[in-house]
Amino acid sequence: MNSITFSTTLLLLLVTAINAATFSTDISALKSIKSGINPTTIPPYSCLASWNFTSDPCSNPHFTHFLCGLSCSNNRVTQLTFDRAGYSGTLSPLVSQLTQLITIDLSDNKLSGPIPISLFSLPNLRTLNLRSNSFSGTIPPALSGLKTIETLDISHNLLTGALPDSLSQLGLTRLDLSFNKIKGPIPKLPRNLIELALRSNLLSGYLQSASFTELTQLEVVELGDNSLTGTIPGWFFLLPSLQQVNLANNKFTGIEVLKPVNSNLIAVDAGYNKITGYLSANLSNYPMLSSLTLRYNKLHGPIPTEYSTLKRLFLEGNYLNGMPPKEFFTGKSSVSGSLGDNCLKSCPVSSELCLKSQKSLAICQQAYGGKVKQKS
Repeated sequence: MNSITFSTTLLLLLVTAINAATFSTDISALKSIKSGINPTTIPPYSCLASWNFTSDPCSNPHFTHFLCGLSCSNNRVTQLTFDRAGYSGTLSPLVSQLTQLITIDLSDNKLSGPIPISLFSLPNLRTLNLRSNSFSGTIPPALSGLKTIETLDISHNLLTGALPDSLSQLGLTRLDLSFNKIKGPIPKLPRNLIELALRSNLLSGYLQSASFTELTQLEVVELGDNSLTGTIPGWFFLLPSLQQVNLANNKFTGIEVLKPVNSNLIAVDAGYNKITGYLSANLSNYPMLSSLTLRYNKLHGPIPTEYSTLKRLFLEGNYLNGMPPKEFFTGKSSVSGSLGDNCLKSCPVSSELCLKSQKSLAICQQAYGGKVKQKS
């Protein structure tokens, strides 16, 4: 092949690539998706405003049309990524025709209505982000159809109903369904989870070991602001990769702390519950633990000296008594936080830890059956 022929062939290939037509089913899906958006909520500067179907969506270069909002590979749409323009409307069921989608990100808009069940049949989807919209309805068992999903974020919406048992069939590493109205118990979770966020829902029941079986990679758990009950079980803190735990604002009545063999646990927040009993010195056996919050529970007894190794300690609003560890105030500890609103003796007001005053003698005597002496 001479140089002229080669150059001509190369030019033809380039022209073909530039003008290659998007799959017709993808185009019809994109048209349907745009038509589901209220046109009065499509600003002239937005991505959807540039979706003009007189041009081919996947053809390059994009100078005036399809400037953003989607990406293509081999003439198929692989990413659907709305800008945060405040679009309202519904998501078309024809989104399922975009079978090569890897990413859907429609976050921080005003989309409403149920999530189309057809979406859960997308065979290549890895990331689904519908955060901060107004999607409603339940999460269907068909969710298990997302065979390749890794990240699922539908937080800050209006979802109701219970979490489906099919959740455990997913290969998720990150799940965030916080700030919805999801109720019921926590089912068996996906074994590959690294981050779990279910804050501010209506979840109830106990923390069951069956739900967390095989979660050897789980690092972050956000379950605050629900209605979970019972004792926080000791096995929970022994999950091998666990680092951060938020169980605040639930209805837990107890906490069990077992000695770890090995632990990466850094921070625990179980404040604003109904936890009774005494503080466990076993927490000092978690070598990485630096932050502990058990504020506003119903804990009694002394503060273990071992807690002086912590960096942040919030225990206010309990019925703790006795002398706080002197290490807190002698420069041997760098702990910050609060010990106020307890029944402690000699908590120096010169310390930031003791800025909030202790409970009255009458309240402390009632809590201890009249056995607490006057605080000095």
